[in-house]
Amino acid sequence: MTPILEVNNIEVIYNNVILVLKGLSLQVPEGSIVALLGSNGAGKSTTLKAISGLLPIEDGEITEGSIFYRGKSLAGLAPHKIVRQGIFQIMEGRRIFEDLTVEENLTCGAYTRKDRSGMGRDLDKCFAYFPVLKKRLKQTAGYLSGGEQQMLAISRALLAQPRLMMLDEPSMGLAPLLVDEIFQIIRLINQNEGTTMLLVEQNAQMALEISSYGYIMENGRVVLDGPVEILLNDRDVQEFYMGVGHADGKTSYRNVKHYKRRKRWLS
Repeated sequence: MTPILEVNNIEVIYNNVILVLKGLSLQVPEGSIVALLGSNGAGKSTTLKAISGLLPIEDGEITEGSIFYRGKSLAGLAPHKIVRQGIFQIMEGRRIFEDLTVEENLTCGAYTRKDRSGMGRDLDKCFAYFPVLKKRLKQTAGYLSGGEQQMLAISRALLAQPRLMMLDEPSMGLAPLLVDEIFQIIRLINQNEGTTMLLVEQNAQMALEISSYGYIMENGRVVLDGPVEILLNDRDVQEFYMGVGHADGKTSYRNVKHYKRRKRWLS
């Protein structure tokens, strides 16, 4: 499949000192869902900010490598111009405008659109995915539940008509039943709208279940990647990200006082 996004060997430095990404490369095929997994501090969110142009806000910069979207370099583009190209990032923690109403938040998502006449149609799509938002249109967004705020963040992104939607930890702080609902709707949006997804998520099981391909990061690098069918059956992935131990019938964990993860892929 043709990649809509290509990240080629990028390095990212913060404050001219801290090297966070160390030669990271990945591809996102058009129309797919790709999962980017890793522990806290691995560099997942930094990867998304490098793509969306948000690094300078945090005194970060790309010092090596390149990023291409639909065959064109994103180098030097401001964040609002990257949004106009068709890339939209849903930030970790949702980042809605809490003092605005749900309706005003949705209107902000359509700020870059030229076809204002199509907003009503796309609003109806959002309400089809998230019916509760229609009931909350005039309500102040800060009073929504965590799940409703995540629904609003995704709907706001949809109104920008993205070709590539990047989601940073959409399950954060949500109850398990809501996580299931959000992930199923992410899959539906991908299938129904053809929206390509790059999904950063610590819930590895859920992320891999709706994705077709996955990358695993450690310390600013990709250490493992492949189709999800392979990753889900990989012993290291099961051990490090799904909490599945492999004792091979030789170890009683009742007698183990200290358990240290074996990072076979970094040896």
